[in-house]
Amino acid sequence: MADQLEELTMKHGVKLIGHWSVRFEHLTLRVYEAPSFEAFQEFTMEPEMRKWMKYTTTQVKMAMNFEEAMQLIQQAR
Repeated sequence: MADQLEELTMKHGVKLIGHWSVRFEHLTLRVYEAPSFEAFQEFTMEPEMRKWMKYTTTQVKMAMNFEEAMQLIQQAR
């Protein structure tokens, strides 16, 4: 799986920042950096990722750094 994950991240321009597992809960925490939500979504829809994700609890949360958040606030004004 590790080889496939590296190949898929490169294919979609996604970078795995960190990967943690919560023992006995079937919970995996991963932090990714992606050029866009669409790129990340395409990455997660790959058949290899779907196989992995069916055995764990999966939630996707978009986050941004403070500077990006402030730019969005300025644009909304």
